[in-house]
Amino acid sequence: MNKKSIGREMLICQCLSLLPTEDFDCPLMDYRNYKLSTKSLIKTFVSAQLDQWSSYEHIEEKLDAYPKLRKEIGIQEISGSQLSRRINDLPTELVQKLFIKVVEKVSQLTKGLKGLPNGLGWLRIVDSTEIRLPENLCNWAHISKKQTGVKMHTRLVVASPDVVYPDKIVPSSGKLSDFESSDVMVEESDAIYVMDRGYPSRENIMSWQKKEVSFVVRISKSLRLGILEEYTPTNPSVVQDSKVSYTVSQPPVRYIEFVDEKQRIYRILTDRFDLTDQQVMEIYRARWTIELFFKWIKQHLRLTKIWSTNPQGIWNQMFLALIAYGLSLILKLQTQSNKSPWEFFRLLQTYLFKSVSSFERALKFKKKKISKGRKKVPIPKPKPTADFGNVAINKTEKKKRKHR
Repeated sequence: MNKKSIGREMLICQCLSLLPTEDFDCPLMDYRNYKLSTKSLIKTFVSAQLDQWSSYEHIEEKLDAYPKLRKEIGIQEISGSQLSRRINDLPTELVQKLFIKVVEKVSQLTKGLKGLPNGLGWLRIVDSTEIRLPENLCNWAHISKKQTGVKMHTRLVVASPDVVYPDKIVPSSGKLSDFESSDVMVEESDAIYVMDRGYPSRENIMSWQKKEVSFVVRISKSLRLGILEEYTPTNPSVVQDSKVSYTVSQPPVRYIEFVDEKQRIYRILTDRFDLTDQQVMEIYRARWTIELFFKWIKQHLRLTKIWSTNPQGIWNQMFLALIAYGLSLILKLQTQSNKSPWEFFRLLQTYLFKSVSSFERALKFKKKKISKGRKKVPIPKPKPTADFGNVAINKTEKKKRKHR
């Protein structure tokens, strides 16, 4: 980071300065909202996501405690009721547009990366995660009699083993299936799309081939295939490697069946005949990256702690949480840190209210080895017995007395 261009002492202010909020500077956008502008509202909630603020009261306390942060956000005072009202009224299209701009900045910084090693390249993993909602407050989000929630359909870009980021999300009700969301999640790209059993169908596979997108997907037994040619597997885990047809009107595809360490069977369909069966297995196994991503954002960005019970407020929170993740990744790429995204974000949270220079020193700090090699294991000494006195009862002594 160039300190001359920063001009900000606290790290959290530096993070907020990376937000491309120029579209929110229009005075007409905040007509009658002079106390809390859209730009200030977004910066407040991004700060809350970065630092895991747990409630509207917590937000008030934090902003009262840090005048420099209030100045960066552009507010003098704030109330929880204002925030609650405005997060529900804020058009999600505006937050989505900001998310897209953050993704564009990340894309620029990751242009030189080559994806996963061993010839696997860039991947785009598509999946969804469910966010449970309180049943008594969100009647509009019923999935079943005992379940209430919404979904966040996500496309995760794998640019390298240590750099992953979502470049598209689509919020939906909990009843929308993965199959129904695939037409908006799968677009033309040089990357390989990786998906689980909820996405491929005869119609979807035909659509992907027409779009000329590469895919590695797991299929269910219900999809009927006709074997055209058999290949000799090169990996002991591979049971079958074949050229197959799933419909007469479309080009053939490749079917690979393999088993894992627990003897679970995986049926994989792909249009990539140039890859080895080992590479196809590794690509599908990389799908687990998105599961780890979902787990991480729910834990560290408090995505399961909802700010609103209104649909629009919840959609806004999804985008704001991922904007906060994007800012962390931008900072990681700018500092050229070798730490994993998770390690970097943990350190970022630790130093959010400290100076940028102290954060930079922490990034460069390396722990000293304190081990002096093997040492003789000392013979353990007998543990001293404690005196319980005449009032307290010692269970061990009570047993001894009983056996006497």
